[in-house]
Amino acid sequence: MSADRAVQRVVGSFLDHLTVERGASAHTVAGYRRDLARYAAFLAGRGVSGLPAVTEADVAAFSAALHTGDDEHPGLAPSSVARALSAVKSLHRFAVEDGVAADNPAAGVSPPQSGRRLPKALALDQVQALLAAPDQSTPVGLRDAALLELLYGTGARITELVSLDVDDVAQLRTDPDAGLRLFGKGRKERIVPVGSYARTALDGWLVRGRPAMLERARGSTAALFVNTRGARLSRQSAWAVLREHAERAGITAEIGPHTLRHSFATHLLDGGADVRVVQELLGHASVATTQIYTLVTVEHLREVFLTAHPRAR
Repeated sequence: MSADRAVQRVVGSFLDHLTVERGASAHTVAGYRRDLARYAAFLAGRGVSGLPAVTEADVAAFSAALHTGDDEHPGLAPSSVARALSAVKSLHRFAVEDGVAADNPAAGVSPPQSGRRLPKALALDQVQALLAAPDQSTPVGLRDAALLELLYGTGARITELVSLDVDDVAQLRTDPDAGLRLFGKGRKERIVPVGSYARTALDGWLVRGRPAMLERARGSTAALFVNTRGARLSRQSAWAVLREHAERAGITAEIGPHTLRHSFATHLLDGGADVRVVQELLGHASVATTQIYTLVTVEHLREVFLTAHPRAR
């Protein structure tokens, strides 16, 4: 077996392990597959005979190559290098646990340092403009309104919402105290409350929007959110919905897949919510991940102070 095929075999086993035993999402596995395919190609280019022959210098060189780029790839930001290096470390750790290699040459390699990037949150008036943007006289508009209201009202990830089926929200329509069950990273389950605005938008979609859209598409699916062809709405399409209505609302701030999730967390903390409650609502494994939002609110307070106080400057 060639060196390249030997590495690919272990990568394949590792990806199967992520999917079956660790319950990683398809999106996460796709990211690992992309990063590790580049790593395997890099090792092959250096003439490395297989994972047991990889040295710490090889891994460090891969990290540096990611950062600087080459003829085929632009240089990556430190955060992207860190993500790829994490995949490499996990692969080598798996190889040791599986008896393929004796040690993990990636264990001591550190990614390039980067400044902490604070999550971008929209101001409340921007969120209100965004939520008002869909035209709810159409099935597509009803869908988009329900999607956006749920994103902001629950702090859910886009992937979590587009994976829902109609049965997953049935209790919301009969029990005002029922929460929405979401499955986050690693299939970790949490239940989040759903406010009246999101419930109203969801009812509008289920009663008037979704049946009309499926009838036109002549489709049938259990998916909660569907596209105009009657199939489940993809993560990419849901993100496009967010971008489209942000543009329609005149929002010029940078928009990403987690914009409403970031806004949900920031506005809760601004309103006095305890950071550990926000941690549970977001499904963060560690409160340290949630605490970055407290830095956002402190920065916001500082901006308001500098702008409003006559002797601040």
